[in-house]
Amino acid sequence: MGYSAKNYTEQGGEKTVIGGELVIEEGAKVTGLPSSSNEKMANQSDSTAETIEDLVADFNALLSKLKTSGYMSEE
Repeated sequence: MGYSAKNYTEQGGEKTVIGGELVIEEGAKVTGLPSSSNEKMANQSDSTAETIEDLVADFNALLSKLKTSGYMSEE
């Protein structure tokens, strides 16, 4: 019976396949992924809302920033 590795790099090193578990240790850095941008999203100030309407506005501003930064889909 043969052995099939779940994780392997194809000949030439252009492609690595992870079929098992990938563990990234604390302090490690992942680069090149679309969602691993070093750019931070715009700051959302602490809410000082005193009414439900103001709280909804603050919450919607947060949602907008999450969507604009790519952390949340538009729809």
